[in-house]
Amino acid sequence: MNNFEFQNPVKLIFGEGQIAKLSENIADGTHVLMTYGGGSIKKNGIYDQVMAALKGCVVTEFGGIEANPDYDTLMKAVDICRTEKVDMLLAVGGGSIIDGTKFIAAAAKFDGEDPWTMLSKGAPIKDAMPFATVLTLPATASEMNNGAVISRRATQEKYAFGSPLLFPKFSILDPTAVYSLPKKQIANGIVDTFAHTLEQYLTTANHTRVMDRWAEGLLKTLVEVAPKLMRPGKLEYNDCADFMITATMALNGFIAMGVDEDWATHMIGHELTALHGLDHGVTLAMVYPGVMHVMRREKQDKLLQYAERIWNIHEGNIDERIDKAIDLTALFFDSLGMKLHLSDYGIGEDTIHTIVERFKERKWNVGENNIVTPDKVDEILHFIL
Repeated sequence: MNNFEFQNPVKLIFGEGQIAKLSENIADGTHVLMTYGGGSIKKNGIYDQVMAALKGCVVTEFGGIEANPDYDTLMKAVDICRTEKVDMLLAVGGGSIIDGTKFIAAAAKFDGEDPWTMLSKGAPIKDAMPFATVLTLPATASEMNNGAVISRRATQEKYAFGSPLLFPKFSILDPTAVYSLPKKQIANGIVDTFAHTLEQYLTTANHTRVMDRWAEGLLKTLVEVAPKLMRPGKLEYNDCADFMITATMALNGFIAMGVDEDWATHMIGHELTALHGLDHGVTLAMVYPGVMHVMRREKQDKLLQYAERIWNIHEGNIDERIDKAIDLTALFFDSLGMKLHLSDYGIGEDTIHTIVERFKERKWNVGENNIVTPDKVDEILHFIL
């Protein structure tokens, strides 16, 4: 196990009806900028619950934050924060809304010339506005971590950033929010959560028994509840609750303690989203089997452990067991309605060349111990072509 330091200050408020507790956690008279997306919260009753709980506050609304939140949109909210003396932010939505709100919180206090440099050049974040979240879509764990991913459509770029200043003060998780989600969003959330877990698990065999078993529990929970969440008809509360807490625990730092991390799949997937606008979950479902295949030697010990403990594969030689684990992973993604090849989306050699060149220009060697070189990225993308 590697040395580590860990701290997560986020207060979780979990369960049905807990949105009402906003009034206990935000003082009357606070000027709140409420951020949200396309307006689904006004159809499923969440908006009304939030507004009722904030009746003692001054609320300014900022809607229209996109999936894969865009820099130009978010800068409009930054202007509101700076000109209207907003005290705190409240993100009501899924990972994109929360990620975007993290950028707003940091950008509103940024003392440099261009807040985009926080992402593109790693400009330091020295201050940030306080913010909280009401989660409506399990997927990213942004409600309990300090990272975010922001797009800039004008330049077809997408970068991750983070800071200890970007943990939410508190997050409210009501599993009944899952009831009204389209199946496509649920599928994306399942894939994102599964991939987050693998990025921290499917790396090196590094004597991290506790974190391994924790990660395996999350993966097995997703495999068990996914068919229940995707079938037609009314969802069960406990299935939604298991999904929601699994998504949160998959990327709040817990299973990263003392382990080597990968993130190559996410880095490649971000480029596919930036260039073609694909859903994040869609890109992960395509790329992960390719990473498993191309990096099978480097990840051999963990792939065999994954095959045995998640998919109950005990027979066959090393390559046969790894192949079967990759196939079952792809079948799991396919069962969620995911297409697994670039050609399914009309993506071909030009995009592969662009992504590989971007990795070379940025001098990106990714994955645990930098084992995923631009040449390996090329192999991965050609495998899933």
